[in-house]
Amino acid sequence: VQLQASGGGLVQAGGSLRLSCVASGLNLDNYAIAWFRQAPGKEREGIAVITKGGELTHYPDSVKGRFTISKDNAKNSAYLQMNKLKPEDTAVYYCAAKNFAWGLATMNYRDYDNWGQGTLVTVSS
Repeated sequence: VQLQASGGGLVQAGGSLRLSCVASGLNLDNYAIAWFRQAPGKEREGIAVITKGGELTHYPDSVKGRFTISKDNAKNSAYLQMNKLKPEDTAVYYCAAKNFAWGLATMNYRDYDNWGQGTLVTVSS
């Protein structure tokens, strides 16, 4: 089982990035996906989640209106579109998968048992 996150990089404040998470060894039809981030010295933070069917999404206030999570089960992939980036968005970003019941998902990192390796996003001011 592997989740491969990619798409991070260096961007100026106000810019955009699109992160991708490609799954192998598991069928994302059966998994909710969440994106987390962790900045140096800070706890891992949930920033977006989508249920297995894609019918529900949730974001914390810190990214709501700027970030959009999506899921393409046909490509066994998930995405995080990040717009209007701010320097405080600088962190390592991780995707994670969990086979929650239909219509359910959380943003508690302790609930997830499949993780990607992380991709670094740096936003310059």
